[in-house]
Order: sequence, then structure tokens, then C-alpha cells
Amino acid sequence: MGKATVIPFGPQHPVLPEPLHLDLVVQDETVIDCLPQIGFIHRGLEKLVEKRDYNQFIYVAERICGICAMGHSLGYAETVEELMGVEVPKRAEYLRVIWHELSRIHSHLLWLGLAADAFGFESLFMHCWRLRERVLDLFEKTTGGRVILSVVKVGGVVRDIDGAMLREIVAVLEGLEAEYATIVSTLLTDASIKNRTVGVGVISHEEALDLSMVGPFARASAVNYDCRMLGRGAYGDLSDFQPILDTQGDCYARIKVRCSEVLQSIAIIKELVAKIPTGDIAVDVKGSPADGSQASNVLEQPRGECYYYARGNGSKNLERMRMRTPTSQNLAGMVAALKGCDLADVNMIILTIDPCVSCTER
Repeated sequence: MGKATVIPFGPQHPVLPEPLHLDLVVQDETVIDCLPQIGFIHRGLEKLVEKRDYNQFIYVAERICGICAMGHSLGYAETVEELMGVEVPKRAEYLRVIWHELSRIHSHLLWLGLAADAFGFESLFMHCWRLRERVLDLFEKTTGGRVILSVVKVGGVVRDIDGAMLREIVAVLEGLEAEYATIVSTLLTDASIKNRTVGVGVISHEEALDLSMVGPFARASAVNYDCRMLGRGAYGDLSDFQPILDTQGDCYARIKVRCSEVLQSIAIIKELVAKIPTGDIAVDVKGSPADGSQASNVLEQPRGECYYYARGNGSKNLERMRMRTPTSQNLAGMVAALKGCDLADVNMIILTIDPCVSCTER
């Protein structure tokens, strides 16, 4: 065996969508250890609760990450609503989940395009992002934004979606679903992709549990956990929600889980559109969180469980706001998946884990 060498991977690298920085300890062509370097894009966003009141901070929360923006605004709003005992109208809960599931579709299509680009599968990259544009068009029509939506507020949502637009959403998703199924079938049966992903970066079920992994990364190792199972908001009205699982725990399994979750999100949106009640979309929220009051919340972001914590101090500015993102939970799993892999497989393993560095280093 040759001498161990430390190779910096990132923060700028052609295959990385975000500035992830790892120090890889390499012996010959094998990675024997991985040391994540955290904080390259730290912005101190949680500190801003001291300068922005609880209504203003929702716009800071959704800028933690562009891709996860809708989820962060929703998770933050639900936490503050619990802190203040606010009951959100039922229609607002449905609208929030419809937008959140559209955001999951947009995130997974973006990820799939980037993964295809890393394979050198340029046509697949273009097709995935072409389908993603249709979702962004729906965001623009219903919220005015394409990535940062600014549609959630403490107490509900700032705008409604009428019946005609809801029917258009379903029609667009049904068209997207048919094309997407063809793309996924091509992806999952391609021999070159199987050669690059099957048996690569394996995490066993026991390891996933020991390392407290979350999201599609964990569910690809048969961890039966998804925050949507808890039934918060409109998720509690779904007829039958079951997390999508795989047992292999390798890169190919992680691709399969995320690909299937897009179709699952389309089914969730179609069911909620069919069931959406009439009524108000928001309630007026007055006053401030009580001094010493605390609340926490979990929400299933596209990459897994995100934990939110808030503490009030009697003023309009929160005493503390804390987010624990899914990627920070999955860093230990990423290190475990990289240990023992070939240096050439590092790109693929990282992309199938889909780390969100902007969320983690907020």
C-alpha cells in the first residue's frame, strides 16, 4: 500500500452544485477517511432574530436556502404558530402542503439533472430541468416568485389559489408525470449508470440507524421514517401515506427512492386538490410570544427531517431561533459512505446523498 495523502475536495469543484469542502485521506486510489470542513458560507442568519421581529424573520428563514425556501418558511411559521397558540385555517394548511410538495418535485428534478450531468448524461440533464421549469412556472403563476416564494406568513398564507388554477396545476403535473416516467425508466435501466452506482457507497440499515440519518438517504437503507407520517397540517388528511423505501443502501437505491418520491408528491397534490376545503386562508396574529415560551417542530424537507426550535421573550423579537437541517444530520452518514470507496466514486456518492450546504452552513 502507498503512503496516505490528503486531497482537498471542493469548495469549488466542477461537479458540486454548492461549495462543499472535504479533506479526503487517500491511499493509492482508495479513500480511507473523510474530514468535512464546515462553515465556508456561514452567514449568521439565526442571529438576525435579534434584529427582525417574528413576522419579518420568515423572509430571512426562506433565504437560508433557495431550493428549500418553501420548506423553511413553512417550518418556521408552524413553529411560531405553536409558540403563540395560533390555529391556521384548514384551506391555508392545504395550500401550504401543495406548494411544499411542488417544491419537493422541483428540488428532486434539479438534483436528478445535476446527477445526470455528473454522469455525462447531458440529454437527461436537459430533460429534467425542462420538466422542472414547468413547476417553476406554476410557482410564478400562483405566488409571483419562481424560487423564493414569500407566500407563507404566521397565521396562514398571503394568497389563495382559485379552482381554475388548481385544475391547471393537476393538468400540468399529469403531463409532467407521463414524461417523467419515461425519463426515469431510461435512467434506471441504463447499464452505465448501474455500473457507476450499484454496490457503491453502501450504508446498511443498522449503520443508518446508528448514525441517525434522515430523508431519502436513510430511506434507501430501509429506515421507515418520514415526517409526513406524523400527519401535521394537511398531511393528516391523506388517505394513505407510506414512505418510499429501498433495502440496498447504495447509490442506485438512493436514486430510486428520490425518483419515486417525485411521483408520490404528484399523487399527494392531486389528492389534496380534490379535497381542498373552502374558507379563509389566514388569521390575524397579534401580540408577542410570551417570555420563556418554547416550541419545536419537525418538517420533511426534500432532503429529510428539519428540526425547528423557537423561544420567546415577551417582545416581537424571538429570544432564539434554531434550525437543524437534514444535511447536518447526514454528514456522519456521508463520511461513512465515502470511507473505503474509490476516489473516482466520490463525486457520485456525494451527489446521490444530495447535501444542501447552504442550509447547513446558514
